[in-house]
Amino acid sequence: MNHAVGTTGLILNEPLLWEKGSRGRNGFSLPRRDVEPCSIEKDLEGEGPDFPDLSEVDIVRHYTRLSTWNFGVDTGMYPLGSCTMKYNPKTNERQACLPGFAAAHPLLPSSLSQGLLKMMFELEAFLAEITGLDAVTLQPAAGAQGELTGMLLIHAYHSSTGRRPSKIIVPDTAHGTNPASAALCGYRPVPVETNERGILSLESIEKIMDEDTAALMVTNPNTLGLFEENIQKIVEVVHAKGGLVYGDGANMNAVLGIMDVGCTGIDVLHLNLHKTFSTPHGGGGPGAGPVCVKKHLEPFLPVPRVVASNGRYELSEAFPQSIGKVQAFFGNVGVMVRAYSYIRCMGAQNLKKASQLAVLNANYIKERLKGTFHLPYDRPCMHECVFTDKCQAERKVMTLDVAKRLMDYGFHPPTIYFPLVVNGAIMIEPTETESKQDLDLFIEALKSVAREAQENPDFLKQAPTRTKVRRLDETAAARKPCLAG
Repeated sequence: MNHAVGTTGLILNEPLLWEKGSRGRNGFSLPRRDVEPCSIEKDLEGEGPDFPDLSEVDIVRHYTRLSTWNFGVDTGMYPLGSCTMKYNPKTNERQACLPGFAAAHPLLPSSLSQGLLKMMFELEAFLAEITGLDAVTLQPAAGAQGELTGMLLIHAYHSSTGRRPSKIIVPDTAHGTNPASAALCGYRPVPVETNERGILSLESIEKIMDEDTAALMVTNPNTLGLFEENIQKIVEVVHAKGGLVYGDGANMNAVLGIMDVGCTGIDVLHLNLHKTFSTPHGGGGPGAGPVCVKKHLEPFLPVPRVVASNGRYELSEAFPQSIGKVQAFFGNVGVMVRAYSYIRCMGAQNLKKASQLAVLNANYIKERLKGTFHLPYDRPCMHECVFTDKCQAERKVMTLDVAKRLMDYGFHPPTIYFPLVVNGAIMIEPTETESKQDLDLFIEALKSVAREAQENPDFLKQAPTRTKVRRLDETAAARKPCLAG
């Protein structure tokens, strides 16, 4: 490497605000009172809140110092596999902060919300066109709630036909929320194994599929970063037995403008706007998990729905077969504005190019590292590639040690120990927003860690060595968390 991203520097400690304050300090001048003072009954006064007295300098330095402890996609590469942590263009933030969007009250009547409703109506149309499906709901607040919504739609559909199937087929490469969403809706998740090529085989689905199965949940590309090549034939098998197919769209960043989900036969699909369509990701939200469906599931979509009539947009609940609300009001509208801005800025051609670059970047990393780390599936990948610690395990260096040492080189670690079907997994998703220069630095950092694993394995057990906090006792942190601040 010509130079490492990671280095040491001025790292400041910072106490709690209650420890930092000093009586009499003030960082804010209250405006002149424009009402007459009014006394409060003694029994209603009580004790005031225990706020620290702080100056403006105290406050600014406190939060600035805390910000230097954080790492995010604006700081550097964030190669979490199956999460699509890509850079978010700031113009999308600007559109979401426009007063007409940001200051709109959710109880405004439709007559005063035409701009917002038009944006939602058009976003639904864009997502339907991008996926090749027929109708969309924007209500779900995240991917997991989108999954649950999809399960509720499937349940409502089967109920309308008089069927009461009890099982959902879930591949072993699924996201963990898939079986949880199925179980939460009253279904029994039934696992199915992928084959030696890391994808579902037609034979495995034919063997497990029966009339008591409500649906198959499938992620495509799957969490190994591999495209489910047999998807159309698998869908035909499921449909032949009366089942539906649910698509987990968390990995859509690999196939925008490339895969027509509708043509695969998939009946319902959720999207993660906070992954694929460039909205804030992490830190607890908010997110958005719209659900796209084929025509036969449209009557069951959540209400209210945005409808257009004579150039006006209204919220309608006139859908008697709807599953009802799944989110307060109309969903996380601020996230929708960001996604709408991203789609309008990119256009169809650049959405496709983003996916092509994401796939190119992942395959570049795979080819550059496959002689350094064990590659369980040595074949073209999609948006992410999965390695293991098999080569380093001979020196008793594990995946966790590699991830911790990578932090010293200035890189956020990739996803580790997932998917569960790969022992010691190191799962890397570079996304389309990383340049070749940054990818090369990341690759050289991993190669340096691999050399250290051979030459000085005991040293890696001490990593990270340059960070503010050293390796934590994760077991103790889980069992006895420090909640003081």
